[in-house]
This record gives sequence, structure tokens and C-alpha cells, in this order.
Amino acid sequence: MLDFVAASLDDREADGARAPSAADTDILDAYSHAVMSVADTVGPSVLRVAIKGANGGPGGVGSGVVISPDGLVLTNCHVVEGAKDIRLQDAEGRVMEARKLGVDPDTDLALLRVDSTRDLVPARLGDSKSLRRGQLVVAIGNPLGFESTVTAGVISALGRSLRSKNGRLIEDVIQTDAALNPGNSGGPLVSSRGEVIGINTAVIMGAQGICFAVAANTAQFVLSELIQHGRVRRGYIGVSGQTVAVPRRHARNAGIENASGAMVTALEPSAPAAQAGLMSLDTIVRADGAAVTGVDDLIRLLNAERIGRAIVIEALRRGTLREFEVTPMERPIAKAA
Repeated sequence: MLDFVAASLDDREADGARAPSAADTDILDAYSHAVMSVADTVGPSVLRVAIKGANGGPGGVGSGVVISPDGLVLTNCHVVEGAKDIRLQDAEGRVMEARKLGVDPDTDLALLRVDSTRDLVPARLGDSKSLRRGQLVVAIGNPLGFESTVTAGVISALGRSLRSKNGRLIEDVIQTDAALNPGNSGGPLVSSRGEVIGINTAVIMGAQGICFAVAANTAQFVLSELIQHGRVRRGYIGVSGQTVAVPRRHARNAGIENASGAMVTALEPSAPAAQAGLMSLDTIVRADGAAVTGVDDLIRLLNAERIGRAIVIEALRRGTLREFEVTPMERPIAKAA
């Protein structure tokens, strides 16, 4: 029998199978220690977010992350949408009531304020511009009601665009293969340095390992706007549009390189675009010196920096390039649910 075992071991060695070496163990231990360190550091900052709907019935459950010791919490807009009451629970089981300070459906982010309990453990927001593909990341949240769940993976891709619930593109989105499920929404995606580099926001149902997080730099911008103004300011010129192809002969005659642009399909009579002389069926190809290849480009360019400042919009009208001086106003805020 011993001879048989010895022979089997010899066969395994011959086939390349072997026990883990000290170097392999060290690598596994380093990985485990990195994940455990992140869980220990950021775990106390992650909260369970539970809401009650406007009719008093049970609502959804998600996650949030504390970003200041006096009770500021970042989560997803869709997690607290329609919430009448918001209750947070930390890793120690403390339950706290919270209220919305502001929401930004365009980036699916929301800022909450804890009403009573203080001395919360804040997490640090990192610089998402310094991230690289293949970098280790850890997600912490409450998937499917299982509290304080930790998963790990890598950054699969950077600079993705994701369509928000209201139809606008969220730019600079992080793609990860860290296992996320409903309930992880609003929780942090964390680097091995213990910095929050994204807010988990979406999962492609039925896919394996394709999940998305709003980048920390986007969250930092939204956070600053919500704290200062209670809203995220964006420019508005009062047009509806669709992305259309620009005929090659029109582009050549106008001296532009656009293969596509944003065609105006409707205007508000008293809005800046109509006052400047833009008309339906005009195709916008440039705004404030930057190329416009579609509706998303136009939306992206109409940021807070251009509110109240005259800009030149170039548009094709019946194949002829025309210029219009438009002064964007602040976009009206839709009533939050």
C-alpha cells in the first residue's frame, strides 16, 4: 500500500503536479493580506441602506459608504429613489435615520446625511485617474441582503460609458470583474491602498464578471456640487436632438471632419437656442470650439463652466455651415422622486 502511494506521488510529480512552494504560499498570503487589510480598513465605513416607499411599504436595499465623520454618505440615486424614509445600518448593527441632501440622476449618485449618530468611520476617496487595467480591487456591500460581503477582482477596463436611468451617458466608468449583485449598488469599489476609487452602480444581468462603478473623480465632483449648491449645475440651451450622419459632401463643402452631428428635432421657444436663431433640422457639429459628433457630445459640453457665458455653436443648415452665439442657462432641475 505504501509502495502504491509512493508510486502515485511519483506519477504526480512526473505530470507536473506538486505541492505549493514557499514562493507560491507567499504570493497567496500577500493577496489575502491585501484583501483582508482593505476589508478591515473600509468595512466599518460601509452601511446597509434600506428605504420605505412613499406609500409606507417596504422598498429596496442597497449599500452606501461614509465619506465624512459627521455623517455624509454616498450611495446610488436609484437606491434611494422614491424613498420616504431612509435607514442605515453599520457593521456593528447600529441603525440610523438619514435624509437626502441631494441626488444626481445623471451620474446615479446621491448624498445622504445621517440625522443623529456621529463619529462614523469615513473612507478616503482616491484618484481614479491613476488606475490601471489589471489592478486589484475589492468590493464591499450587501448583495441580496447578505451584509458586509467582501469580493475581490481586478479592473477589467477604464473609461467606459454607461447609460443612466434618465438616458444620459455616465462618463469615465470603471469596469470590474469583482462579483457584484443587487444590493451592492452604492457600495465602494476599493483599491489595495484602502481608497475608494468607485461607487458600484450596475451589473449586466446574465453576464459573468461584467460590473460597473462610477469613478471616484466623478463622485468627487458631484459631491462638491451637492454640498455647495444642493444640485449639480449643468448648462441648458433648450433643444431636443438625435445623432445623425453628416453627408460627406456637406462636410467637405463646410470644411469640417464630422461624420455625424446632433440634429435639432425640437426647440423651446424662449430658450437660448431658439433666441439665437437655431431651427429644427439644423445639425450641430461644433460648440465652443469642440467637435460635436452626437447628442452625447453636446450634453457633455454643456457643463457648469459654460452657464451664463456666450459660446459659438456651428450648425449645418441645408448643407451650409452657420454660426450662432448662444448663452447657455442653468438647466432646470427635475423634481426628485
